[in-house]
Amino acid sequence: QVQLVESGGGLVQAGGSLRLSCAASGRTFNDYAMGWFRQAPGKEREFVAAISWSARSTYNLESVKGRFTISRDNAKNTVYLQMNNLKPEDTAVYYCAARDKVTISLLLREYDYWGQGTQVTVSS
Repeated sequence: QVQLVESGGGLVQAGGSLRLSCAASGRTFNDYAMGWFRQAPGKEREFVAAISWSARSTYNLESVKGRFTISRDNAKNTVYLQMNNLKPEDTAVYYCAARDKVTISLLLREYDYWGQGTQVTVSS
């Protein structure tokens, strides 16, 4: 079992930056690929970024490439999402997820554990 707790969300103006953190506890963090997803009001939850256990593989949603960076610190059992040049369309609840595999996935259904989410609001 893995518990995930996100932090770092908030209100920011367009063009600003935020760094989300997701602290994991429970089983060995190194065993898991990690992902970030988001859900805007009235929309389905969508993939944002993922990172393999070793951090050698990462993948981002096309619309956030060049703006968002996923990273992890296995010594701290934490995964991060650095978000730069934020846009109003990035407004959503952001969720951290853990997959009980070492390789990344873009599919929501392939993640086994989820955090409670953190709100990101970008004003224009």
